[in-house]
Amino acid sequence: MKYCSNCGNAVVQEIPLGDNRQRYVCHSCDFIHYQNPRVIVGVLPVYEEKILLCRRAIEPRLGLWTLPAGFLENGESTLEGALRECYEESYATVVEPHLYALFDIPQIHQVYVFYRAKMQRPEYAVSSESSEVALFSEDQIPWDELAFPVVERTLLHFLEDRKAGLFNVKHEQIQKPWKSTRSN
Repeated sequence: MKYCSNCGNAVVQEIPLGDNRQRYVCHSCDFIHYQNPRVIVGVLPVYEEKILLCRRAIEPRLGLWTLPAGFLENGESTLEGALRECYEESYATVVEPHLYALFDIPQIHQVYVFYRAKMQRPEYAVSSESSEVALFSEDQIPWDELAFPVVERTLLHFLEDRKAGLFNVKHEQIQKPWKSTRSN
């Protein structure tokens, strides 16, 4: 950041009085620019024993598979955002959503919130954000083509929980360098 979004003058990085970390500060209008993590919300949609995945039609990670997810918008709850993103990326509607996983990824300033939910019907379609949308059984999941480590972690947790028949909310921090914990 070089310029103040409040007045347009140059900003400097410094620790404001009473704070404990560097911020961008404008000395012209005394505005402090707080930069906070981005919240990504999504759904793990399930129909019968299959999981819905979307092949990304946009960057980052164009052409790779992901769960339907995206940035939370102002004015939305995490559930509202997750349901919106699910529909925007797959035209799938889900029922019985339950909070499932929270992932902190501090090195890229992101927090992921996933809900697991059921699809009443196997109805879905490609969108401007997804070039392909498909239901996958456990043995069909394209593990080597997943877009993000957080998607792999969510799927692994879900598959383990489904076998155990118990779905507890997960909370995990993902650090770089990422190492897959999936056994081949």
